[in-house]
Amino acid sequence: MAELNIKINGKDQTVDVDPSTPLLWVLRDHLKLVGTKYGCGIAQCGACTVHFNGSAVRSCQIPVSSAADNEITTIEGLSENGDHPVQQAWLEQDVPQCGYCQAGQIMSAAALLKRNPSPSDSEIENAMNGNICRCGTYTRIKAAIKSASNSQIA
Repeated sequence: MAELNIKINGKDQTVDVDPSTPLLWVLRDHLKLVGTKYGCGIAQCGACTVHFNGSAVRSCQIPVSSAADNEITTIEGLSENGDHPVQQAWLEQDVPQCGYCQAGQIMSAAALLKRNPSPSDSEIENAMNGNICRCGTYTRIKAAIKSASNSQIA
């Protein structure tokens, strides 16, 4: 065990964990930030996606020791009131069905729009590749991303 200082959603946090513990489990079990979901555990489904210095990464494969001196943002930190343009577009397009994958989908979409405010269809498909939705809401996900691309992404 080691005491590690990490910055999650703009707040400094101290956790006492094995440095090799996946960031996902620190978020969920130690910091009670349960919006980030466990899906496959092998970085293939996207349910555990968070922002690592603004880039979408799979938190199930990132050791918490790697989070030191980096900015980690979870779905809880994307916006205080759920009013991020991607979150709003998700509601307007009625994207979620079961909702399990949605935090990871939203985090991937927000990272895409932050670096590319007006992505093409193929750029959206490439960026979202690997985010699996068991309910098959891909058409609505793409529509929501296109809708959010018309907003100012901060």
